[in-house]
Amino acid sequence: KYGHLNNYFIKIKMSKHSLGFSALNVKWLVQVCGETDARRLELTSCSCRFTNPETPGYVGFANLPNQVHRKSVKKGFEFTLMVVGESGLGKSTLINSLFLTDLYPERVIPGAAEKIERTVQIEASTVEIEERGVKLRLTVVDTPGYGDAINSQDCFNTIIAYIDDQFERYLHDESGLNRRHIVDNRVHCCFYFISPLGHGLKPLDVQFMKAIHNKVNVVPVIAKADTLTLRERERLKRRILDEIDEHGIKIYHLPDAESDEDEDFKEQTRILKASIPFAVVGSNQQIEAKGKKVRGRLYPWGVVEVENPEHNDFLKLRTMLITHMQDLQEVTQDLHYENFRSERLKRGGRLSSHGYILPLSPAYVLLCLSFFTSSLNLHEKKTAL
Repeated sequence: KYGHLNNYFIKIKMSKHSLGFSALNVKWLVQVCGETDARRLELTSCSCRFTNPETPGYVGFANLPNQVHRKSVKKGFEFTLMVVGESGLGKSTLINSLFLTDLYPERVIPGAAEKIERTVQIEASTVEIEERGVKLRLTVVDTPGYGDAINSQDCFNTIIAYIDDQFERYLHDESGLNRRHIVDNRVHCCFYFISPLGHGLKPLDVQFMKAIHNKVNVVPVIAKADTLTLRERERLKRRILDEIDEHGIKIYHLPDAESDEDEDFKEQTRILKASIPFAVVGSNQQIEAKGKKVRGRLYPWGVVEVENPEHNDFLKLRTMLITHMQDLQEVTQDLHYENFRSERLKRGGRLSSHGYILPLSPAYVLLCLSFFTSSLNLHEKKTAL
């Protein structure tokens, strides 16, 4: 316990089930602080466990959010982020910059000859991040090989199959007997990297985003924004947004700020919405600029600072991801997963040997009817005997 007496902070060790100071503690307090202050602190310590609130009508359930907060911090959080884009756009560098970690320490970049016949691969890296006692289990799903082949017509089928597979796994675990420790590997957000060298979206960009926009939250990102002037960057952003609207692509829209939120949060939400698609620069190198160490890229003409909002949208992208991480998970649960689940239930299904739900085929239905008919006939024969 802590008490403030005679301008000193005093710490008293108490047993776990003690309701007050021991006689030894009281005697020591009398010697240090005097009998009056010691008795006052003793009485205060005995009554601090159960207090009668002075506010009339106060019950105490206003403390429930604190209980949820403690349980959530103790349990930790899970989040899965997918990054998709052509090779060389800085996807790995940006992810390492966002979370201040190295997720790809031993990555080998394939040559041009290897990419000719290479198909899209799925690489999931999981890292445990702890900050101020809050634990985050972050899974980053990378897609090397996307858009590298000569014929990229079906290059995103592997990615779509992976997203559906995670929905299947979660549906199976949710329908199982043990539902207390379900690991959520569903993709909550997809950063789609757009090349800054074109004049907007490529046909592959349009086809891919249209194929996944009903399955995952898509956040468009303009890669390597330091190759663009400010005017070129704004022009490219407007062009991309116009093409997204023209093709009916559904990207992730930040929720509006509530009316009771403070003005700073409302302004932050407005700025984040106006910054989509985010034009970012990534770097893991520390360089010196204006007498201080910063993460950035050094050029003959100057320095591009990664965390400078005047240079790029890196801080805005990170702020969006952190402040709306819970909303991304809720949209995944309430919209994308529920759509997948309802579609599965409409079609009907059975559990396969791997636990996934599969549609009922006519052959399987006939096999089941034949089995039940033969079992019924056998039962009737035994009853007749």
